Amino acid sequence: MSTLTELGEFGSREWGQACADASVKILELENLPDDFVWAFTEHYTHPPERLMGNGRSEKAGYYIMVKDGKVTGGDGIPDEALELPGFHIRARWAAICNQSGALYGAEGGAKRREGEVALRKAIEKHVGRENPYGESTGIEIFWPKEIGGPLMAGSEEGNGLHNIAATMQKQSPEFVDLPVTEMLVPDFDAMTDDQKAMFLKLLHVEV
Repeated sequence: MSTLTELGEFGSREWGQACADASVKILELENLPDDFVWAFTEHYTHPPERLMGNGRSEKAGYYIMVKDGKVTGGDGIPDEALELPGFHIRARWAAICNQSGALYGAEGGAKRREGEVALRKAIEKHVGRENPYGESTGIEIFWPKEIGGPLMAGSEEGNGLHNIAATMQKQSPEFVDLPVTEMLVPDFDAMTDDQKAMFLKLLHVEV
């Protein structure tokens, strides 16, 4: 962890590739069976246009794939990965961007989830409808111990994939002046009217 540096914004090509590379290195050490099949994808919808340059595909996100005895990963959301059992996330970029830069273990993770629930409820109350920015892949989560164990190892000490990714994440400018919780979740109720309008626009939520 001490050798890691900030490489890019959440959802950027540079950051996603680095997250995938770190994951591949971790899982390659596990010598998973040749018949083991699993994939992870994290697709960020409605990202800022600046993150979609440099010849990038139409989707912001990254993937990890275990298939045919090989561990691969990289920028993008390939169909081959989506077709495999695993953990497939689809979320609006602004809904999870800032708090993904927080370092935490189990307790901090619970606080992050509490903050995200509070954020959603505050926005639901503000716009007058339920789940205004929810995304879903409709795919059942498969998170076996052979994957979760190594990727989460050391999270209480600041290691683990999430904390590696957080350490490599640069803060995005949209969140610099927004009020946030301890786990960096945007605090909608504490925002000014102008900040609320800006954040809803960033989420692509119509009022």
